[in-house]
Amino acid sequence: MNAAVRVSHEAVEGDVEAGPDGRLAARLAHGEVEALGEAYDAFHEQVRRFARRLVGDATAAEDLVQETFLALPSAARRYRGDAPLRSFVIGVAANHARHHARSTARRAAAMSAVAGDESTPPSGPESKARRQELADALRAALDELPLEQRIAIVLCEVEERTAGEAAQITGAPEATIRTRVFHGKKKLRAALTKRGIE
Repeated sequence: MNAAVRVSHEAVEGDVEAGPDGRLAARLAHGEVEALGEAYDAFHEQVRRFARRLVGDATAAEDLVQETFLALPSAARRYRGDAPLRSFVIGVAANHARHHARSTARRAAAMSAVAGDESTPPSGPESKARRQELADALRAALDELPLEQRIAIVLCEVEERTAGEAAQITGAPEATIRTRVFHGKKKLRAALTKRGIE
């Protein structure tokens, strides 16, 4: 084992005392197949939801989920226990999302689902048509955002995470996350206004 890998494993092993997340991360870093299965069982739904909201349809989201879990054993060597392992895994997904091309088609299904998350059903055909119009406009506006702003918007506005949680997931400073959300929302409002939606 080379020195870099040994140091990396020792750092993860030092976090084992932090609890189940640290122990699972250490097992992942050591390449245990059973640990990968446990991580998949524990986190795949959250990663899939995040992926669908970020990159689009089920096929693109599934590709991202698979890439995330294939990369997890190697990525787990960087886990230090300062955030839940769930957040770390979503951060791995966010990093892999950078490899996906920006595409309206990939996010069409995801944003329709987000628009459908309302707690009360539409009261009639006009309301449903209006909601679809808003979803389409929002989808198009999100397509225009830089990826880093889109990730911040999905984490903080769609998934309702705090800026601190988003910072842990992405590895960006909390102030940077807040700035990305601020500018992203400003651009979204401008894009929606341009499309005639107030």
